[in-house]
Amino acid sequence: MITPAFELSQDPDFLTITISVPYARVSEFDVYFEGSDFKFYAKPYFLRLTLPGRIVENGREAASYDADKGVFTVRMPKETPAQHFEGLNMLTALLAPKKSRSAKPLVEEIGTPELSEQEQEEELDWEIEQIPYEAATKNTLNTQCQYGFGNLRWGVFQRLQLLSRRRKNLTTWKYIWQCSQLDELNDVVDVKNPDLTPVTERRQKRLAAEEAKFDPDHYLADFFEDEAIQGLLKYKAWWTNLYAKRMASVEESQEPGNQTELVSFSEEEKYQLRNFTNKSYLLDKGAHHQVYLSLVDILLAYSYEMCVTEGEKNVESSWNIRKLSSTLSWLESWTSVHDVLIAFGRRVLCYPLYRHFKLVTKAQRDTIQILQLGKSAILKCLLDIHKIFRENDPAYILNDLYISDYCIWIQKAKDSSNLVFRL
Repeated sequence: MITPAFELSQDPDFLTITISVPYARVSEFDVYFEGSDFKFYAKPYFLRLTLPGRIVENGREAASYDADKGVFTVRMPKETPAQHFEGLNMLTALLAPKKSRSAKPLVEEIGTPELSEQEQEEELDWEIEQIPYEAATKNTLNTQCQYGFGNLRWGVFQRLQLLSRRRKNLTTWKYIWQCSQLDELNDVVDVKNPDLTPVTERRQKRLAAEEAKFDPDHYLADFFEDEAIQGLLKYKAWWTNLYAKRMASVEESQEPGNQTELVSFSEEEKYQLRNFTNKSYLLDKGAHHQVYLSLVDILLAYSYEMCVTEGEKNVESSWNIRKLSSTLSWLESWTSVHDVLIAFGRRVLCYPLYRHFKLVTKAQRDTIQILQLGKSAILKCLLDIHKIFRENDPAYILNDLYISDYCIWIQKAKDSSNLVFRL
């Protein structure tokens, strides 16, 4: 089944879903909606959404099909008129399947008649689920050496090293490919042997590396000859005007939930969202806090990159973002916002071309604006980072370890007020 391109919009009384189904047969459309459940089928397209609010069938619903454009439009009444549905642009989260209501009971009565073949087929059609692949258990791996999103990954580097040791049993081309994968992993992060290096040791090595890298002459040159830097500080990223509009809207209306969504996604970004594999994350309180802090660290690095390139990414963009983020370069695990800010400031003054403290404070202000704009703005930044890393040979690995999971998780995270830190 193909998941079609789709968009959702709303007015005070109706929710509208527009679905692109080119070359589908008009006679084979099937639509079902009730409560927060929406289902659509038009061979070979299949779409099931879990809506952020409830809709109702009361005679005012309507559907139309534009055969020339191949677009099916469904207009459905809201169960509670004037209710504002949040997160209509969080496409990956909307695709999340609900748990089956007809799951097999733990105690089954013997002799209970089975469902007919037709009933089984209908249930299968509507409840198609994909179960993500689960990695092997930790076994004896050191739990202090975890990394990745929410510290949920382990053994990634070690497994590649193990493969490289088996080179005698591999064909030449396969051995070369696996060794290149290992080299790429070692190039993309600064910490060596991540699977054998606990968090505390990573931090000690990171601090030592920063001390060795700091160049007083470079810092003083940028401090006194800062004409180029002063020009960069005037740059306003795409979120600056949106932030001003949001603040003005908040002053006019004390009901932020009813504000118009300011952030929009391009067709390429929507395609990215539809292609993520949706999954849930079991995070305890500590891991949840860690995820938020790492998000701030990554956004700080991205804000710096947007400033110094004035929004025009280049071949160094990937290196800048991952080098300035201790999360990405040292697989750092955070305990406080203070530590995140200190680490980011140190790395700005040690590694990039422009090393000026005003760039640190500007990145902090920009990150605050992104966070206050909410999940849509954060997601848009993450999608941009994902694209930058995807187009860079070594850095794409960081998408697997961090960014893809962040793109999925942020869509289902709590209200943006929980994401705003006092930076």
